[in-house]
Amino acid sequence: MRRNIIILIMAFTALISAHPTDAQQADKVYRIGILTGGSVSTAKRNIDPFLEGLRELGYVEGKNIVIEYRQAERKRDRLPGLAAELVRIKVDVILVVGTRPIAVAKQATSTIPIVAGGAGDLVRAGLVASLAQPGGNITGSTRMATELGGKRIELLQEAVSKVSRVGVIWSTRQDREELRETETAARQLGVKILPVKVRDPNEIQSAYVAMARERADALIILHSGFAYTHRRQLLELAANNRLPSMCEESRWTKAGCLMSYGPDVPYLYRRAAVYVDKILKGAKPADLPVEQPTRFELIINLKTAKKLGLTIPPQFLALANKVIK
Repeated sequence: MRRNIIILIMAFTALISAHPTDAQQADKVYRIGILTGGSVSTAKRNIDPFLEGLRELGYVEGKNIVIEYRQAERKRDRLPGLAAELVRIKVDVILVVGTRPIAVAKQATSTIPIVAGGAGDLVRAGLVASLAQPGGNITGSTRMATELGGKRIELLQEAVSKVSRVGVIWSTRQDREELRETETAARQLGVKILPVKVRDPNEIQSAYVAMARERADALIILHSGFAYTHRRQLLELAANNRLPSMCEESRWTKAGCLMSYGPDVPYLYRRAAVYVDKILKGAKPADLPVEQPTRFELIINLKTAKKLGLTIPPQFLALANKVIK
């Protein structure tokens, strides 16, 4: 009898020692930092899909994960301190909302994994070595796709007749590559691009004066934190100047842009949960390729079309993922 008990104890000990990491992972509560340059409430449309993705993978707040939120409220000078806080409390991984906070997080740590959910051009910004092999501690997804600039111009031409001179409002350093790609695509389509840089609210009115002087017949607004903050003024002036507007994300169309075409950004944040899961299970960010978008949305605002006196062709409306009436 005693011999049988000894054998059982030895077998149980061997079983435990054979899978020490599994036992540790089952008991561990992971700390996930979320760093945003805006506020958690304004980033909710992206953070919620990320949290839903985590739940689908078996992560429950208060049980096996703790979420540490840090928000800069559009005050850039706060970002370094917030990133340093996440490093100081030793989070296991950082989800970053926006491209600017990624650079700040990278400056704060070279060891804690950083996951981007729909960032800008990470390669050109020098944050990853390449999409296929990021290197370092950053991975995730980018909202950049090389065909988007040309596709937006094509959609404008289909929706609005006689588009030959398109104004492009851009604001940040990250917009430059997208502007270049748009200009390259425009030349192939026989369209002249009229770029207007706007980085201060006082420059918005003069930007439209410049586009009117250059006889722009349509407008593309490149997304940035600055542009989105001032979206109402930008879109009101577009309507007042009777400029059909094309934007990058669906939330712009809801705010009054004529149409938007771009990646399904909330889906990119849901995919970020997959990256976090892999990292928590031992994968290295350097070995996880950065994903480019594969799902895109065309949204059309018929209220704005009516204000502009435009009739959108029925065959074009049929292409839309959503029509705002």
